Amino acid sequence: MSSLLYDAQGPRAKRRNVLFTVIFLVALAALLWWVYRTLDEKGQLEWVLWEPFFTGTEAWSTYIWPGLQNTLKAAALAMIIALPLGAVFGIARLSEHAWIRVPAAIVVEFFRAIPVLILMIFGLALFAQYTNVSSDDRPLYAVVTGLVLYNASVLAEIVRAGILSLPKGQSEAAMAIGLRKNQEMRLILLPQAVTAMLPAIVSQLVVIVKDTALGGAVLTFPELLSSANTMSGYYGANVIASFTVVAVIFIALNFALTSFASWLERRLRRAKKSTGAVVGADDAQITGGAGKGAGGTI
Repeated sequence: MSSLLYDAQGPRAKRRNVLFTVIFLVALAALLWWVYRTLDEKGQLEWVLWEPFFTGTEAWSTYIWPGLQNTLKAAALAMIIALPLGAVFGIARLSEHAWIRVPAAIVVEFFRAIPVLILMIFGLALFAQYTNVSSDDRPLYAVVTGLVLYNASVLAEIVRAGILSLPKGQSEAAMAIGLRKNQEMRLILLPQAVTAMLPAIVSQLVVIVKDTALGGAVLTFPELLSSANTMSGYYGANVIASFTVVAVIFIALNFALTSFASWLERRLRRAKKSTGAVVGADDAQITGGAGKGAGGTI
């Protein structure tokens, strides 16, 4: 039996897939067992190394929570600035005027081609030489600057691709009813493109959260990952335990972000489906010249 998407598997294909599944599960179990035995032999699973995270609040209040606050602060500032900036440059790249379209394309392609870490390092040097920002705040400013410049350029491409993915008839319909270019973009194209762009935008926001760790690794920005280094040294070199806890926190943050985005996308899709008004039979009477000859109202 076949479907529109694929041909149904035969008996041999089903047996082969079952065999591959069993082999994969056995290999995965062996890998997990090897990891467990290796950590156990190295003493990384001893309770004394994991105890600070489960029996007291010192590790959380002294190291993890301050680092998490800095991570969230840098990520939130970068998101708030990069999202509208990316939207502006993405729309500018679709402009009919070359004096708007070409500079926007140059800016987007330039910053999209540079690694975000280099942008952070340049930002730190610029803030140190040409501004009065204190040395304590420079790492935060540099991290946010690098994240904004890089991710705004990526988001600009996402916005441009999302708008171009819409059927051409949407623009033609907007022109037919007399909408200006800015009205067409604001009222017709952007509202429809948001739902299509949302998964890609959320993926880029997850990248922003993770890339804050670059500031801690190079710019001495006291974010969540850098706090794990200090914490592991204080608690007797429990590197595996410290970085495992930090990894779980990052996973929880990004899962919460993607879950919220999925909920928002479903809500937007439901709202679009429920915008039509129900018209009763009594409201659907149309008077016309042809109807009058046949008895008046149709």
